[in-house]
Amino acid sequence: MSTISGARALTPDGWTGPVEIAVEDGHIAAIRPTDASVPDCALVPGFVDLQVNGHDDIDVATASGADWERLDKLLARQGVTTWCPTLVTAPLGSYSAALDRITVAAGRTGPRPAIAGAHLEGPFLGGRPGAHPTDLLRPVDLAWIAALPEVARVVTLAPEGDDALEAVEALSARGVLVSLGHSSATYERAIEAVDAGARLATHCFNAMDGLHHRTPGLVGAALTDDRLAISLIADLAHLHPAMLTLAFRAKGPAAVVLVTDAVAWQAGHIGTITVRADDGVPRLADGTLAGSALTMDRAVRNVVQAAGIPLAQAAVAASTTPARLLGLDDRGRLETGARADLVALSPDLALAGTWIAGHRVA
Repeated sequence: MSTISGARALTPDGWTGPVEIAVEDGHIAAIRPTDASVPDCALVPGFVDLQVNGHDDIDVATASGADWERLDKLLARQGVTTWCPTLVTAPLGSYSAALDRITVAAGRTGPRPAIAGAHLEGPFLGGRPGAHPTDLLRPVDLAWIAALPEVARVVTLAPEGDDALEAVEALSARGVLVSLGHSSATYERAIEAVDAGARLATHCFNAMDGLHHRTPGLVGAALTDDRLAISLIADLAHLHPAMLTLAFRAKGPAAVVLVTDAVAWQAGHIGTITVRADDGVPRLADGTLAGSALTMDRAVRNVVQAAGIPLAQAAVAASTTPARLLGLDDRGRLETGARADLVALSPDLALAGTWIAGHRVA
Protein backbone atom coordinates (compact mmCIF):
# COMPACT_ATOMS: atom_id res chain seq x y z
CA MET A 1 0.00 0.00 0.00
CA SER A 2 1.23 3.52 -0.84
CA THR A 3 -0.03 6.97 0.10
CA ILE A 4 -0.49 10.34 -1.60
CA SER A 5 -0.81 13.40 0.62
CA GLY A 6 -1.84 17.00 0.17
CA ALA A 7 -3.16 20.07 1.93
CA ARG A 8 -6.63 19.31 0.59
CA ALA A 9 -8.40 16.86 -1.68
CA LEU A 10 -11.57 17.26 -3.73
CA THR A 11 -14.01 14.46 -2.88
CA PRO A 12 -17.63 14.13 -4.04
CA ASP A 13 -18.57 15.76 -0.70
CA GLY A 14 -16.26 18.74 -1.25
CA TRP A 15 -12.80 19.70 -0.05
CA THR A 16 -11.18 17.89 2.85
CA GLY A 17 -7.70 18.17 4.30
CA PRO A 18 -4.95 17.92 5.26
CA VAL A 19 -5.40 14.50 3.78
CA GLU A 20 -3.67 11.20 3.12
CA ILE A 21 -4.98 8.97 0.33
CA ALA A 22 -4.12 5.29 0.67
CA VAL A 23 -3.70 3.35 -2.57
CA GLU A 24 -3.86 -0.41 -2.96
CA ASP A 25 -3.88 -2.41 -6.22
CA GLY A 26 -4.27 0.78 -8.24
CA HIS A 27 -7.38 1.95 -6.43
CA ILE A 28 -8.15 4.31 -3.57
CA ALA A 29 -8.36 2.25 -0.39
CA ALA A 30 -9.01 5.12 2.02
CA ILE A 31 -9.10 8.91 2.29
CA ARG A 32 -8.26 10.02 5.78
CA PRO A 33 -7.21 13.14 7.66
CA THR A 34 -3.60 13.43 8.73
CA ASP A 35 -1.60 15.46 11.25
CA ALA A 36 1.63 14.81 9.38
CA SER A 37 3.39 17.42 7.29
CA VAL A 38 1.94 17.36 3.75
CA PRO A 39 2.77 19.10 0.46
CA ASP A 40 0.99 22.41 -0.07
CA CYS A 41 -1.10 21.20 -2.96
CA ALA A 42 -4.68 20.45 -3.96
CA LEU A 43 -5.42 16.87 -5.01
CA VAL A 44 -8.10 16.49 -7.69
CA PRO A 45 -9.21 13.62 -9.93
CA GLY A 46 -7.06 12.94 -13.00
CA PHE A 47 -8.17 14.91 -16.04
CA VAL A 48 -10.17 13.28 -18.85
CA ASP A 49 -9.74 14.94 -22.25
CA LEU A 50 -12.36 13.98 -24.83
CA GLN A 51 -10.73 15.81 -27.75
CA VAL A 52 -7.02 15.47 -28.53
CA ASN A 53 -5.96 15.61 -32.17
CA GLY A 54 -2.28 15.60 -31.26
CA HIS A 55 0.42 17.45 -29.36
CA ASP A 56 3.56 19.24 -30.44
CA ASP A 57 4.58 17.45 -33.66
CA ILE A 58 2.62 14.19 -33.20
CA ASP A 59 -0.75 13.88 -34.95
CA VAL A 60 -2.90 11.00 -33.72
CA ALA A 61 -4.10 10.35 -37.28
CA THR A 62 -0.64 9.08 -38.20
CA ALA A 63 0.84 8.19 -34.78
CA SER A 64 2.47 4.78 -34.47
CA GLY A 65 5.06 2.99 -32.37
CA ALA A 66 7.07 5.31 -30.15
CA ASP A 67 4.79 8.25 -31.00
CA TRP A 68 2.29 6.92 -28.50
CA GLU A 69 4.93 6.74 -25.77
CA ARG A 70 5.72 10.41 -26.35
CA LEU A 71 2.06 11.31 -26.26
CA ASP A 72 1.80 9.43 -22.95
CA LYS A 73 4.47 11.69 -21.45
CA LEU A 74 3.06 14.90 -22.90
CA LEU A 75 -0.39 14.10 -21.55
CA ALA A 76 0.81 13.02 -18.11
CA ARG A 77 2.71 16.29 -17.73
CA GLN A 78 -0.56 18.18 -18.05
CA GLY A 79 -2.52 15.92 -15.69
CA VAL A 80 -4.43 13.92 -18.29
CA THR A 81 -5.00 10.34 -17.12
CA THR A 82 -7.67 9.31 -19.67
CA TRP A 83 -8.19 10.65 -23.17
CA CYS A 84 -9.77 10.24 -26.60
CA PRO A 85 -7.49 10.46 -29.66
CA THR A 86 -9.48 12.54 -32.14
CA LEU A 87 -9.66 12.14 -35.90
CA VAL A 88 -10.89 15.06 -37.98
CA THR A 89 -12.68 15.05 -41.33
CA ALA A 90 -10.96 12.82 -43.89
CA PRO A 91 -11.94 10.45 -46.70
CA LEU A 92 -14.07 7.62 -45.34
CA GLY A 93 -11.57 5.01 -46.48
CA SER A 94 -8.75 6.54 -44.43
CA TYR A 95 -10.30 6.05 -40.98
CA SER A 96 -9.83 2.29 -40.75
CA ALA A 97 -6.03 2.33 -40.55
CA ALA A 98 -6.00 5.15 -37.99
CA LEU A 99 -8.61 3.40 -35.84
CA ASP A 100 -6.60 0.18 -35.99
CA ARG A 101 -3.52 2.04 -34.72
CA ILE A 102 -5.55 3.62 -31.92
CA THR A 103 -6.89 0.18 -30.96
CA VAL A 104 -3.34 -1.16 -30.67
CA ALA A 105 -2.24 1.87 -28.64
CA ALA A 106 -5.23 1.49 -26.31
CA GLY A 107 -4.26 -2.11 -25.60
CA ARG A 108 -0.86 -1.29 -24.12
CA THR A 109 -0.38 -2.08 -20.44
CA GLY A 110 1.34 -0.18 -17.68
CA PRO A 111 0.75 3.13 -15.88
CA ARG A 112 0.05 5.47 -18.78
CA PRO A 113 -2.86 7.77 -19.75
CA ALA A 114 -5.66 5.41 -20.69
CA ILE A 115 -7.17 5.67 -24.16
CA ALA A 116 -10.93 5.49 -23.62
CA GLY A 117 -11.56 5.26 -27.35
CA ALA A 118 -11.44 7.37 -30.47
CA HIS A 119 -13.38 10.56 -31.10
CA LEU A 120 -14.48 11.03 -34.72
CA GLU A 121 -15.01 14.73 -35.37
CA GLY A 122 -16.43 14.46 -38.86
CA PRO A 123 -16.88 13.86 -41.69
CA PHE A 124 -20.66 14.16 -41.18
CA LEU A 125 -20.57 17.87 -40.37
CA GLY A 126 -22.84 20.69 -41.44
CA GLY A 127 -23.11 24.38 -42.10
CA ARG A 128 -20.29 25.56 -39.87
CA PRO A 129 -17.27 23.45 -40.91
CA GLY A 130 -14.65 25.73 -39.35
CA ALA A 131 -11.23 24.38 -40.29
CA HIS A 132 -12.58 21.11 -41.71
CA PRO A 133 -12.07 20.79 -45.48
CA THR A 134 -15.47 21.29 -47.08
CA ASP A 135 -14.64 19.02 -50.02
CA LEU A 136 -14.35 16.08 -47.61
CA LEU A 137 -17.62 16.67 -45.76
CA ARG A 138 -20.31 14.21 -46.72
CA PRO A 139 -23.85 13.11 -45.86
CA VAL A 140 -24.32 10.58 -43.10
CA ASP A 141 -23.49 7.04 -44.21
CA LEU A 142 -25.50 4.73 -41.96
CA ALA A 143 -23.82 1.58 -43.24
CA TRP A 144 -20.37 3.02 -42.54
CA ILE A 145 -21.47 4.04 -39.06
CA ALA A 146 -22.85 0.56 -38.37
CA ALA A 147 -19.48 -0.94 -39.28
CA LEU A 148 -17.43 1.27 -36.93
CA PRO A 149 -15.18 -0.73 -34.59
CA GLU A 150 -15.63 -0.72 -30.84
CA VAL A 151 -12.75 1.73 -30.38
CA ALA A 152 -15.02 4.53 -31.67
CA ARG A 153 -16.40 6.04 -28.44
CA VAL A 154 -17.35 9.62 -29.40
CA VAL A 155 -18.76 10.92 -32.69
CA THR A 156 -19.33 14.58 -33.48
CA LEU A 157 -21.89 15.18 -36.22
CA ALA A 158 -24.22 17.94 -37.41
CA PRO A 159 -27.88 17.20 -36.68
CA GLU A 160 -29.24 19.05 -39.71
CA GLY A 161 -28.01 16.48 -42.24
CA ASP A 162 -30.12 13.79 -43.88
CA ASP A 163 -30.20 10.60 -41.77
CA ALA A 164 -28.49 12.45 -38.90
CA LEU A 165 -31.20 11.59 -36.39
CA GLU A 166 -31.05 7.93 -37.42
CA ALA A 167 -27.27 8.05 -36.93
CA VAL A 168 -27.67 9.53 -33.45
CA GLU A 169 -30.09 6.77 -32.51
CA ALA A 170 -27.88 4.01 -33.90
CA LEU A 171 -24.70 5.28 -32.26
CA SER A 172 -26.36 5.96 -28.92
CA ALA A 173 -27.87 2.47 -28.90
CA ARG A 174 -24.39 0.95 -29.04
CA GLY A 175 -23.04 3.16 -26.25
CA VAL A 176 -21.25 5.76 -28.38
CA LEU A 177 -21.32 9.31 -27.03
CA VAL A 178 -22.88 11.47 -29.76
CA SER A 179 -21.91 15.13 -29.78
CA LEU A 180 -23.46 17.87 -31.91
CA GLY A 181 -21.15 20.32 -33.60
CA HIS A 182 -19.96 22.16 -36.70
CA SER A 183 -23.59 22.91 -37.26
CA SER A 184 -26.09 25.54 -38.40
CA ALA A 185 -29.01 23.50 -37.06
CA THR A 186 -32.15 25.18 -35.80
CA TYR A 187 -33.05 24.95 -32.13
CA GLU A 188 -35.87 22.57 -33.00
CA ARG A 189 -33.61 20.23 -34.98
CA ALA A 190 -31.03 20.23 -32.19
CA ILE A 191 -33.71 19.22 -29.68
CA GLU A 192 -34.76 16.40 -32.00
CA ALA A 193 -31.16 15.15 -31.95
CA VAL A 194 -31.14 15.30 -28.15
CA ASP A 195 -34.40 13.34 -28.13
CA ALA A 196 -32.63 10.78 -30.32
CA GLY A 197 -29.79 10.40 -27.82
CA ALA A 198 -27.18 13.14 -28.34
CA ARG A 199 -25.62 14.15 -25.02
CA LEU A 200 -22.87 16.68 -25.79
CA ALA A 201 -22.23 19.82 -27.86
CA THR A 202 -18.70 19.97 -29.28
CA HIS A 203 -16.68 23.09 -28.39
CA CYS A 204 -19.81 25.08 -27.66
CA PHE A 205 -20.06 28.56 -29.26
CA ASN A 206 -17.35 27.66 -31.78
CA ALA A 207 -18.34 26.31 -35.22
CA MET A 208 -22.05 26.91 -34.67
CA ASP A 209 -24.44 29.82 -35.20
CA GLY A 210 -24.35 32.50 -32.55
CA LEU A 211 -27.17 32.85 -30.04
CA HIS A 212 -30.07 34.93 -31.38
CA HIS A 213 -33.10 35.87 -29.33
CA ARG A 214 -35.59 34.64 -31.96
CA THR A 215 -33.55 31.82 -33.50
CA PRO A 216 -31.55 30.32 -30.62
CA GLY A 217 -30.11 27.46 -32.69
CA LEU A 218 -27.77 24.80 -31.35
CA VAL A 219 -26.26 27.18 -28.79
CA GLY A 220 -29.69 27.87 -27.35
CA ALA A 221 -30.46 24.17 -27.11
CA ALA A 222 -27.08 23.42 -25.55
CA LEU A 223 -27.46 26.09 -22.87
CA THR A 224 -31.05 25.30 -21.91
CA ASP A 225 -31.58 21.54 -22.29
CA ASP A 226 -30.42 19.74 -19.17
CA ARG A 227 -29.84 16.53 -21.14
CA LEU A 228 -27.05 18.13 -23.16
CA ALA A 229 -23.57 18.81 -21.77
CA ILE A 230 -21.23 21.25 -23.49
CA SER A 231 -17.50 21.12 -24.10
CA LEU A 232 -15.39 24.28 -24.01
CA ILE A 233 -11.91 25.15 -25.32
CA ALA A 234 -10.63 27.41 -22.54
CA ASP A 235 -7.51 28.73 -24.25
CA LEU A 236 -8.84 32.33 -24.14
CA ALA A 237 -8.59 32.47 -27.95
CA HIS A 238 -11.61 30.35 -28.81
CA LEU A 239 -13.68 31.90 -26.04
CA HIS A 240 -13.64 35.18 -24.11
CA PRO A 241 -13.48 34.64 -20.33
CA ALA A 242 -17.00 36.06 -20.02
CA MET A 243 -18.32 33.23 -22.17
CA LEU A 244 -16.62 30.69 -19.94
CA THR A 245 -18.31 32.29 -16.95
CA LEU A 246 -21.66 32.29 -18.77
CA ALA A 247 -21.32 28.62 -19.68
CA PHE A 248 -20.59 27.52 -16.11
CA ARG A 249 -23.42 29.65 -14.74
CA ALA A 250 -25.90 28.36 -17.30
CA LYS A 251 -24.98 24.68 -17.11
CA GLY A 252 -23.06 24.03 -13.89
CA PRO A 253 -19.89 21.89 -13.74
CA ALA A 254 -21.88 18.65 -14.00
CA ALA A 255 -22.75 19.62 -17.59
CA VAL A 256 -19.54 21.39 -18.64
CA VAL A 257 -16.57 19.53 -20.12
CA LEU A 258 -13.18 21.13 -20.56
CA VAL A 259 -11.37 19.90 -23.66
CA THR A 260 -8.12 21.01 -25.24
CA ASP A 261 -8.85 20.22 -28.91
CA ALA A 262 -5.05 20.18 -29.04
CA VAL A 263 -3.34 19.62 -32.38
CA ALA A 264 0.15 18.81 -33.62
CA TRP A 265 0.75 22.45 -34.38
CA GLN A 266 4.53 22.05 -34.60
CA ALA A 267 4.05 19.46 -37.35
CA GLY A 268 2.01 21.99 -39.29
CA HIS A 269 -0.96 19.76 -39.93
CA ILE A 270 -4.04 18.06 -38.48
CA GLY A 271 -4.62 15.00 -40.59
CA THR A 272 -4.64 16.49 -44.08
CA ILE A 273 -5.32 20.05 -42.87
CA THR A 274 -2.37 22.47 -43.01
CA VAL A 275 -2.06 24.81 -40.02
CA ARG A 276 0.29 27.48 -38.70
CA ALA A 277 0.71 28.89 -35.19
CA ASP A 278 2.47 32.23 -35.54
CA ASP A 279 0.69 33.70 -32.50
CA GLY A 280 0.67 30.48 -30.46
CA VAL A 281 -2.81 29.58 -31.70
CA PRO A 282 -3.14 27.10 -34.62
CA ARG A 283 -4.91 28.60 -37.62
CA LEU A 284 -5.50 28.02 -41.29
CA ALA A 285 -3.77 30.35 -43.72
CA ASP A 286 -6.90 32.55 -43.77
CA GLY A 287 -6.85 32.94 -39.98
CA THR A 288 -9.57 30.39 -39.16
CA LEU A 289 -8.96 28.76 -35.79
CA ALA A 290 -7.84 25.14 -36.22
CA GLY A 291 -7.66 23.39 -32.87
CA SER A 292 -5.43 24.66 -30.10
CA ALA A 293 -2.04 24.43 -28.45
CA LEU A 294 -3.78 24.19 -25.07
CA THR A 295 -2.91 21.80 -22.25
CA MET A 296 -5.51 20.61 -19.77
CA ASP A 297 -3.77 22.01 -16.72
CA ARG A 298 -3.74 25.42 -18.41
CA ALA A 299 -7.42 25.06 -19.30
CA VAL A 300 -8.24 24.54 -15.62
CA ARG A 301 -6.01 27.45 -14.65
CA ASN A 302 -7.62 29.75 -17.24
CA VAL A 303 -11.12 28.90 -16.10
CA VAL A 304 -10.24 29.68 -12.49
CA GLN A 305 -7.98 32.70 -12.94
CA ALA A 306 -9.55 34.39 -15.99
CA ALA A 307 -13.21 33.41 -15.64
CA GLY A 308 -13.51 33.35 -11.84
CA ILE A 309 -14.79 29.77 -11.62
CA PRO A 310 -14.02 27.97 -8.32
CA LEU A 311 -11.32 25.32 -8.63
CA ALA A 312 -13.72 22.59 -7.50
CA GLN A 313 -16.05 23.35 -10.44
CA ALA A 314 -13.19 23.54 -12.93
CA ALA A 315 -11.81 20.21 -11.72
CA VAL A 316 -15.20 18.51 -12.04
CA ALA A 317 -15.49 19.82 -15.61
CA ALA A 318 -12.02 18.47 -16.41
CA SER A 319 -12.52 15.04 -14.85
CA THR A 320 -15.81 13.94 -13.30
CA THR A 321 -18.17 15.11 -16.04
CA PRO A 322 -16.26 13.74 -19.05
CA ALA A 323 -15.69 10.42 -17.25
CA ARG A 324 -19.43 10.16 -16.60
CA LEU A 325 -20.30 10.94 -20.22
CA LEU A 326 -17.97 8.16 -21.35
CA GLY A 327 -19.58 5.74 -18.90
CA LEU A 328 -16.33 5.37 -16.93
CA ASP A 329 -17.71 4.99 -13.43
CA ASP A 330 -14.37 3.85 -12.00
CA ARG A 331 -12.61 7.24 -12.33
CA GLY A 332 -13.18 10.96 -12.25
CA ARG A 333 -13.76 10.98 -8.48
CA LEU A 334 -11.61 10.78 -5.39
CA GLU A 335 -13.45 8.22 -3.32
CA THR A 336 -12.86 4.77 -1.91
CA GLY A 337 -12.86 2.13 -4.63
CA ALA A 338 -12.15 4.49 -7.52
CA ARG A 339 -9.05 4.23 -9.71
CA ALA A 340 -6.21 6.13 -8.09
CA ASP A 341 -5.90 8.65 -10.94
CA LEU A 342 -4.93 11.92 -9.30
CA VAL A 343 -3.48 15.32 -10.09
CA ALA A 344 -1.73 17.61 -7.62
CA LEU A 345 -1.96 21.35 -8.22
CA SER A 346 0.22 23.94 -6.50
CA PRO A 347 -1.33 27.04 -4.88
CA ASP A 348 -0.89 28.92 -8.19
CA LEU A 349 -2.51 25.95 -10.01
CA ALA A 350 0.66 24.71 -11.68
CA LEU A 351 0.86 20.95 -12.12
CA ALA A 352 2.72 19.42 -9.17
CA GLY A 353 2.20 15.73 -9.90
CA THR A 354 0.18 13.14 -11.81
CA TRP A 355 -0.64 9.61 -10.61
CA ILE A 356 -2.21 6.87 -12.71
CA ALA A 357 -3.53 3.84 -10.81
CA GLY A 358 -1.42 5.04 -7.90
CA HIS A 359 1.83 5.26 -9.88
CA ARG A 360 3.43 8.67 -10.17
CA VAL A 361 3.98 9.44 -13.86
CA ALA A 362 4.77 13.17 -13.75
